[in-house]
Amino acid sequence: MISLNMVEVKVFMSKLLAGNSFDAFLLREMELQTFTGFTITGQLNEAFFSKDEMELREEQKSVVWGDVRQIAFSMIKGNKTPLSLKIVFQLPRNQCEALLDSIGTGLRLEEIGGLYLNIRFEKGKLRVITGTAIKTFTLDKTLEQEWDRRVKEILKEQGLLFEEL
Repeated sequence: MISLNMVEVKVFMSKLLAGNSFDAFLLREMELQTFTGFTITGQLNEAFFSKDEMELREEQKSVVWGDVRQIAFSMIKGNKTPLSLKIVFQLPRNQCEALLDSIGTGLRLEEIGGLYLNIRFEKGKLRVITGTAIKTFTLDKTLEQEWDRRVKEILKEQGLLFEEL
C-alpha cells in the first residue's frame, strides 16, 4: 500500500471527471459531500438488465467508471469545491489476470480479492491510496509491490504529479 499526495488537484480532477483516464476501472463506491450527500454503490441492479445482458457482463457485477463519470461530474460541477469526495476503484478481473501473468507470482486469480485505487479529497487535499486484497495468507509481497508500481506508472502516463507520503 502506498499513499500519494496529488500535487495539482485541478488537473487530477479534470482527468478524473472530464477525461477518460480512469474509465476502465470498476467503480466499487463513491461518496460525495456537497450541499447534500451522494452515494453511488457501483453495484449493478441485475433486475434492470435482461438475462442476455447480464451474461454479456460475465462476472462483472460493478459498473465501470466510464458509465457513471458524467453523472459524477454533473453532481460536482459548479462554483464551489465539494466538501469531500471518496472513490474506490477496482482493477477489472481481466487486467488483474494480465498483471498476475506478467509478474509470475504463485498466486492464482481466484485468490485475489481485488486491486484497489482509493481517491480521497478533503480540505483541499487529494490523496491516492493503493490497496491489495488477497484471500489467502502469503508472505509474498510481489503483487502488492507491482500494483503500487503500476499505479505510479499510470499517474505518470497521465501527466499527474504526486508526492509519495
